[in-house]
Amino acid sequence: MNHTIEINHQTIPVYTYDTIIAGSGAAGFSAAERLFLLNHKNIALVTEHINSGTSRNTGSDKQTYYKLTLSGECQDSVREMAETLMQGGCVDGDLALCEAALSTQCFYHLVELGVPFPCNRYGEYIGYKTDHDPRERATSAGPYTSKIMTEALESSVLQKGIPVFSQMQIIRLLTDQQRIHGILCLDLSGNTGNTAPRFAIFQCQNLIYATGGPAGIYYDSVYPHGHHGSTGLAFEAGATGKNLTEWQYGLASLHPRWNVSGTYMQVLPRFISTTPDGQDEREFLSDFFENDAEMLNRIFLKGYQWPFDIRKVSDGSSIIDILVYLETQKGRKVYLDYRKNPCNGIHFEALSAEARNYLEKAHACFGAPYERLMQMNEPAVDFYRNRGVDLAAEPLEIALCAQHNNGGLSIDSWWQTNIQGLFCIGEASASHGIYRPGGTALNAGQVGALRAAQFISNTCIPRSSTPDLPESLHSQIKEILDMSDRILDGGCENISSLTETVQKKMSSVGAAFRNTASMENLLDFVTDSLKALPEICHGKTLADLKSFFLLRDILLCQQTYLNAMIDYAKKGNHSRGGALYQEAAGTKPYSSLPDMFTFTVDEPDETTQIQEVLCQNHQAVISWRNPRPMPADDNFFENIWKQYRINKNIY
Repeated sequence: MNHTIEINHQTIPVYTYDTIIAGSGAAGFSAAERLFLLNHKNIALVTEHINSGTSRNTGSDKQTYYKLTLSGECQDSVREMAETLMQGGCVDGDLALCEAALSTQCFYHLVELGVPFPCNRYGEYIGYKTDHDPRERATSAGPYTSKIMTEALESSVLQKGIPVFSQMQIIRLLTDQQRIHGILCLDLSGNTGNTAPRFAIFQCQNLIYATGGPAGIYYDSVYPHGHHGSTGLAFEAGATGKNLTEWQYGLASLHPRWNVSGTYMQVLPRFISTTPDGQDEREFLSDFFENDAEMLNRIFLKGYQWPFDIRKVSDGSSIIDILVYLETQKGRKVYLDYRKNPCNGIHFEALSAEARNYLEKAHACFGAPYERLMQMNEPAVDFYRNRGVDLAAEPLEIALCAQHNNGGLSIDSWWQTNIQGLFCIGEASASHGIYRPGGTALNAGQVGALRAAQFISNTCIPRSSTPDLPESLHSQIKEILDMSDRILDGGCENISSLTETVQKKMSSVGAAFRNTASMENLLDFVTDSLKALPEICHGKTLADLKSFFLLRDILLCQQTYLNAMIDYAKKGNHSRGGALYQEAAGTKPYSSLPDMFTFTVDEPDETTQIQEVLCQNHQAVISWRNPRPMPADDNFFENIWKQYRINKNIY
């Protein structure tokens, strides 16, 4: 602590650093470590909870890291990989080039930190082909790849003695004249009973925002409990959003939250539904498909094609997502059942060649789904068993859930936002487009951390003394303190129910299936709620106040995202990626589906425009622009060497 300030009769500690990193996932720890290694050491990491976050607490059947090809005879190049990233649509070329160029450096750094990516006896890091991948650039350290990455990076950060402030919930970004000056936090390090709230200010020249995706805006979510993001606060501070309409949704278990991709589907489990009390069990997929083989082939493909994809509804596996969603909308619970085969038995010879060959190679053309899963991927069984779910004895409840936002805060090629000094990395940043190869998110977080650290370490002038907090920021702090006083009025706590209400509304109309009129109604509700929030929320404890600021961030975020989605639809754009926009003039792929699944498929390409959103004071300013092209600099070695050697003006 450097000093304190008095506001609203409260003494608030002020910690001053050159750079603050917000977030303790793989991206946040990487940024802290990179800054230290680049000799920028007056830094600290601030996090709500050091053991929370998506990187540490999530994974999949085989969690993927995407990088340049590093084995075999397959030809590859930085620019070819960058072109692959741009083919997803709405991707800026400079970001794609950075993610391709630095993928090997970041990958090998993780290897040297101990992340066990597999290599052969000659040192080649073997790859495999993932979705939207023309090569074999993908690799994996197993279902917990991001967790292992986070733990390795955390160990490096702690060994270096970098200060880590845990139990600090960010509740306001402190900005003035489009310049970051710090963050205001609710100090949760004490107990969460009836204690007076404590606050802390972290003053800085640079803030690296690594707070993850805005998981809190949805109720049906595969994000781990405890991860909700803080993107709404960045929007409030004036940061521009980009590609906010682009999400990934997919089938996931609810208890625990986990993607049911890969072999969870390829072993061909039963899809059953029941009433809420567990009665009236039925295999509901059989009502839709004309024959058992067609149904089983679609289930198998769902392992490869896990995210809902509008292009895979009519002749792919994404119809499964729709059927699960419809069943849950009837008030029924949906489960995967590994105890018995679907259709009263499987005739393996009747499966598609792709499914049959896969199962034959895995020596899994026998038994029940559970037995096939044990044969093909026993760790997938162990994962649930270790969390109290025995797939051999009970079904697994699932739903269509939000999983990853391809959009986020708009950034330049150094991962800096439109607010000077505010950098954004990891899922909170918008480096992806409509589609992306599986595993690019893990690489993007590491590359963004390195780019931000390089820029800051080469441009930030260390302060010789501790400056006073600008007077202009006191009103921002006072506003939050006043709000806190009004919330803690001793009234009956209602914040948790309000949060659940807005999350369920967003999952209903603003997730994979979007109706413009319904989203407009929800936007009105969200805006009205934001304006009246301090009056309608009541609480007694520090835990209630924590929930209030979470709800506030959720509403700020929902407001911006809904504005983006509504504008996208009203501009006459069509369904793409993971979102189905209902259009009366469209087509319905199956006559038996409800009319809400009438839509038109968009076909984005590299020229598809990018949407950007600035939302402040409940008003949205939305613009569209062409993607930035891939840079075509003069790469003559002597010129680059001189430029780099003399003045390093690449920054």
